[in-house]
Amino acid sequence: MSDLTDLQARLREQRPVTWDQLPDFSLYMDQVLSYMDRQVIRFDESDVLTAAMVNNYTKSGLVPRAEGKKYNREHLAYLTAICVLKRVMSTRDMDLLIREELQGERPVADGYAAFCASLDKALRITADEMADREGAGTLADNAIHFALLSYAAGVASSRYVALLREETEPQAPAAPKKAKKERE
Repeated sequence: MSDLTDLQARLREQRPVTWDQLPDFSLYMDQVLSYMDRQVIRFDESDVLTAAMVNNYTKSGLVPRAEGKKYNREHLAYLTAICVLKRVMSTRDMDLLIREELQGERPVADGYAAFCASLDKALRITADEMADREGAGTLADNAIHFALLSYAAGVASSRYVALLREETEPQAPAAPKKAKKERE
């Protein structure tokens, strides 16, 4: 199963570059798109980043506006996080987490480093789990196993996001309920 061996190797080795390794000069959109292909693990064109996507992320506030038509290392940090997170969470949840991690009180470089450290650990755990399952079960068994791990992690992530949302987004007061007689 060379595809799985390749995946396991990429899970162990392929990482987004560190903050200091991100280009310290501005890039045009086509350069950004090419660069982002190397930042995340991809196997096909189904999840490629496009210019339209970058523009939509910018319009929605997930990514800061370009400086002219050029993107800097902060943009690349945001786009790296988005390219990873978009596979597992909603844009609304990504927005909250990115605001907290990359736009919060700490510098973008620190938020990006924390993101990369968590990603590194998750990728290593998954590669180790794949190694432990070598020769065990069918492709379907293993696919279900990893889907269930994803489900469990997704449940935990959703709860953390919900708690963070409660902490950071004040709840609108509920509209007063009308008395039953008033409605009748």
